[in-house]
Amino acid sequence: MTLSARSLLPVNITLGVLLVVLLAVAAGVAYWFRLSPDSSGGRPREILVAGVRAAAQLAAVSVVITWAVTTVAGLVAFLVVMFSVAVRTAGRRLTSNRTWWLTAAPIAAGVVPTVAALLLTGLVPLKGLALVPITGILIGGALTVTVLAGRRALDELEQRRGEVEAAMALGFLDRDARMEIARPAASDALLPGLDQTRTVGLVTLPGAFVGMLLGGASPVMAGAVQLFVLIALMAVQAIAVAVTVELIARRRLFRPDGHRR
Repeated sequence: MTLSARSLLPVNITLGVLLVVLLAVAAGVAYWFRLSPDSSGGRPREILVAGVRAAAQLAAVSVVITWAVTTVAGLVAFLVVMFSVAVRTAGRRLTSNRTWWLTAAPIAAGVVPTVAALLLTGLVPLKGLALVPITGILIGGALTVTVLAGRRALDELEQRRGEVEAAMALGFLDRDARMEIARPAASDALLPGLDQTRTVGLVTLPGAFVGMLLGGASPVMAGAVQLFVLIALMAVQAIAVAVTVELIARRRLFRPDGHRR
């Protein structure tokens, strides 16, 4: 066993028990303090399901990834599945109607050009071992801000409907009136990424940096890769928020009346 392998968590019964305990704590706290959007108490159940799904999915990915990194067809299929799941997850967090699929636009708008630039410049080869983790990080970041921005914008428009109507009475177009309400609220979705970038190395050591160090890369190389990931994430997330707000302001992405998840 190499030094990097010994530095990681051992896969044994103790780790399994600890994971079960931590998952139970997360669900228990959510239940005890009623951390659910309504009286149904759905969040604790969602936490438990998410934990079990994560275990099953990671087990499956550990098998599939071997095939994905060895063939171009497998790599493309793997990336398409990643993107599709992200769109489905973001869309269903925002709405239950047919417009959910439009979350593909904000997620793709930032991720596709960034990944294309990496491939065209030769900074990342068309190989799974390099492309899958970077693309996964970017898709995950776009997914997160799309959900946060979309929910904040839709909630704000629902609560401040009178202000939108007042702005239209003053001569604002419908899109412009809705944008004035939705944009400030949606911009909060950028805060986690900003804080992570501002405090990197001081508060947190992100996964890409630590992973490369454990894999034997020099601190300078690990730092350069992590810096790229953080800055690329800010670009991807800014684009995702902008596209999400635009779709909502133009009433392309919307909720059924009274729907909130």
